[in-house]
Amino acid sequence: MAAEDKPRFTLTQRLVLAVVPRVVWALFSLVGRTWRFEVIAEEGVTPIPSGVKSPPEIYCFWHQCVLPCTVYFSHSRAVILISQSFDGELITRILKLFGFDAVRGSSSRGSREGLLGLKHVIETGRTAIFTADGPRGPIYQTKMGPIKLAQMTGAPIGAFYLLPEHAWVMPSWDRFLIPRPFTRICVSWARQTFVPADLVSDQFELKRQELNAALERARLRALDYFKKANE
Repeated sequence: MAAEDKPRFTLTQRLVLAVVPRVVWALFSLVGRTWRFEVIAEEGVTPIPSGVKSPPEIYCFWHQCVLPCTVYFSHSRAVILISQSFDGELITRILKLFGFDAVRGSSSRGSREGLLGLKHVIETGRTAIFTADGPRGPIYQTKMGPIKLAQMTGAPIGAFYLLPEHAWVMPSWDRFLIPRPFTRICVSWARQTFVPADLVSDQFELKRQELNAALERARLRALDYFKKANE
């Protein structure tokens, strides 16, 4: 068999892809019904309610809160940028069961194709989503992709963070959060970042820092929300 004809995934990986997504979907569809979402937002921000189709904008959040975001925004028809790896394929299949679509690419592989795919998403009236520090970190440091897409499309970048009050924290680079059953989850929104079409090269980093600050404000406000609630 020629190299180009080799299967993309091993037999074990194909079995995992056939079984795991439906198990994860069934489990968290059930457990997610016990979670209680509580929304906060910075002044002037209008949050997107759960289950509502969002406008053609760009949204970013930190990789560690993928799981509560998946449940909260299920069936929003949003499109998320996911890496071309096996892990990315697994995540893509899980997200499709929750009503999302995916464009394949990442900051390290297929970045140009991924951005062009998301540009098409915005132009057809749908929402594009980035896990801003994914897929490999470093944690709490956004990549440049959202800024480039915003410059290409004129779409604003919204920033949010979902924090479970009680969660299992995985020993991964992103400290991945698995909310416990019946926990409260704070949905924290920060102000949008706007990127002009004529942004010059030496201003991209400043806009990246502005978006990074918005994402961190959303996260820290969520932490403060539960801290004050428990005082």
